Amino acid sequence: MRVRLEDVARKAGVSPKTVSRVLNDEANVTDTTRERVRAAMEEMDYRPHPSARSLAGNRSFLVAMLYDNNDNPASTYLAEIQDGVLEACDAHRYSMMVRPLRMRDGDFIRRLDALISDHHPDGVVLTPPITDYAPLLKRLREANVPYASVSPVRQAKTLGVRMDEQQAARAIVEHLLALGHRRIAHVIGIANHGASRWRLAGYREAMAAAGLDEDPALVVQGAFTFASGVEAARHLFSLPDRPTAVFAANDDMATGVMWAAGEYGLKVPHDVSVCGFDDTPLSRQLWPALTTVQQPSREMGKIAAEQLLSELRGHGTGKLVQIPFSLQIRGSTAAAP
Repeated sequence: MRVRLEDVARKAGVSPKTVSRVLNDEANVTDTTRERVRAAMEEMDYRPHPSARSLAGNRSFLVAMLYDNNDNPASTYLAEIQDGVLEACDAHRYSMMVRPLRMRDGDFIRRLDALISDHHPDGVVLTPPITDYAPLLKRLREANVPYASVSPVRQAKTLGVRMDEQQAARAIVEHLLALGHRRIAHVIGIANHGASRWRLAGYREAMAAAGLDEDPALVVQGAFTFASGVEAARHLFSLPDRPTAVFAANDDMATGVMWAAGEYGLKVPHDVSVCGFDDTPLSRQLWPALTTVQQPSREMGKIAAEQLLSELRGHGTGKLVQIPFSLQIRGSTAAAP
């Protein structure tokens, strides 16, 4: 026979309402009681019916992760964030859905309204670049849908997670400077992306601190894709005084730079050093392996979802968490030729 909520209540010596509160992660239950109820559920292999749980709590127990990745639909970065959000949702018995919302589409707000109306998510996790898209944030507030953000530019009164990407970019350029490089190029990411601005600012900060004037020819627009990295590198390697090092704003573009180096007969790192940003699995699969900034994308997705879930459960402890970065120094960078 199917174990009922009332059976768990009797086993734990509490009321059915208390079991319901534990199931819904409500705040007004003592830790001791919560553990006793969970132990009873585990012992009796109790599995609450999802629809009954939703009705009891007047919630959907659904979190939506929203993204705009029109330029790079195969992004490893987004896949890792998604894994982290899913891990947090699973731990708290929430379901998760993933939906694209492209800012360039004219029906952006209509599609958002349809998502809210059709699926009734309790909250959403926003990923760059839509983390700071004003019409989206305004609509979520009007619909009373809580949200947490990954790497938001606007940080006041925001839940979620961020990393100091400007300082991280400065640190990896300082690594190149310490190797003796002075002709250091930068491939920028998507123009409307906060990460692009932070990483460019870090590059400029490191170069200025070293007393080096910026050469506009060494700063090339990219789009966070392999193909844009190839095109940017072709421009850079065609210069009469080509760079001895290239810092690309993500690993996909850095991979494109390495590919183009081979096309131009340049050996990495003997002729040109290359570094990226994110520390995706691809960065460790290249030869030579890519020097990069480790941005723990999976952990960031998990933390953002946890901050959102904390608010949804009524704990009121959700905040904007800053996590540290680290440099992964590998074989793609070496002393300046």
